[in-house]
Amino acid sequence: MKQYCTIPIFIPESACPFRCVYCNQYHIANLSQPISPQESREIIEKYLQTIHSHQIKTIAFFGGSFTGLAIDNQNQYLDIALEYKKAKKIDRIQLSTRPDYISKAILDNLKQHQVDIIELGAQSLDEQVLKNVHRGHTVQDVVQAAELINEYQFELGLQMMIGLPGDTLQKSIQTAKQIVELKAKNTRIYPTLVIKDTALEQMYKENKYTPLSITEAVDWSAYIYKIFIENNVKVLRLGLHPSEGLMSGKNLIAGPFHVSFKELVYSEIWKRKIIKSIDKNLSKTICISVHSSQINFAIGYGKSNKKFLASYFNDIKFLIDNNLKEEEFKITYI
Repeated sequence: MKQYCTIPIFIPESACPFRCVYCNQYHIANLSQPISPQESREIIEKYLQTIHSHQIKTIAFFGGSFTGLAIDNQNQYLDIALEYKKAKKIDRIQLSTRPDYISKAILDNLKQHQVDIIELGAQSLDEQVLKNVHRGHTVQDVVQAAELINEYQFELGLQMMIGLPGDTLQKSIQTAKQIVELKAKNTRIYPTLVIKDTALEQMYKENKYTPLSITEAVDWSAYIYKIFIENNVKVLRLGLHPSEGLMSGKNLIAGPFHVSFKELVYSEIWKRKIIKSIDKNLSKTICISVHSSQINFAIGYGKSNKKFLASYFNDIKFLIDNNLKEEEFKITYI
């Protein structure tokens, strides 16, 4: 199995003229100012000292609207990344940007710098939700940008958020289905959090917005994750990266933040799979065999799935069987 390593370069809000109601990139990334091109080189060198040579290495520009930077400024970062790629010290170059900051001229420049992956912050593909959060672009902007990126044969990523103002489970499911239709190769699922010093914080304090609970966010994510996996769209991340500001609660006002959010979602997915397959009346002892990479998720976060099964069976055994594929499992009764 291939092993991947990402060298993240955060450039928060450097080019974005909009302030979406949920957004404060500095608090999210725990940064006070953008990273300069020279600082990006220092970060790359630091990471390369600890990365194994066999890993597939990606320099990724995150956090802002990269292609909204002045072209000369973009190229200052891209020239450094390309230098490492040509020297075969890294394998791929990746960036994230807004759908309305994609054009043929921009993509021509990215091609010249051998960029491999472009992630668009779609967030939602519901027109009203985009208006509610002051996103500053339309659904059609996302569609056109995605089609152009695919035409240029970049790898397309489309990020989405759940629980935005005006969002519903059905709207989020429809967004996921449209992301599949737009031929995205990867995605990220972010539950909406109320971050300090944002318009969403004011909406929350005025009782104009209610964030999802952890249970709701896990439930929604489990449905959406299933859509992506069934359509071969790789889910790169579930939940925001736990920065110091989020961990301490200093920058988090409200919302479904959990340091192990991914594990909660995977546990819920396994719970649904197991419940659908068990015969509650067949035996007092159940054995569930899974691949070793899935054993903890099958047992459940905090052994939640095992505890749930205890209401039906006197003895529950989880066994490792690496002849099974990661998504497969086998149930036997004793």
